[in-house]
Amino acid sequence: MTTLNLIIEGEPCDVPAGISVAAALALTGDGVTRRSVSGEPRTPFCGMGVCQECRVTVNGRRVLACQTECQPDMVIERSQHANV
Repeated sequence: MTTLNLIIEGEPCDVPAGISVAAALALTGDGVTRRSVSGEPRTPFCGMGVCQECRVTVNGRRVLACQTECQPDMVIERSQHANV
């Protein structure tokens, strides 16, 4: 199985190639994709980009984790403090 190296919240992680950022976050963490502005845990809800509950920062840009395929050396942050 081919794997990719990502940086998630500052930690290096290896994930299977071909998975979404949402799946990578689920595999490498506690299932929480992000935290809302008020600190509530959020996870992907619809899995197709409609609900936008999976917004994260990838390489400095806000994206939908369920719609973004992992690429080598991505830097992923769950926080809300990023450029749109």
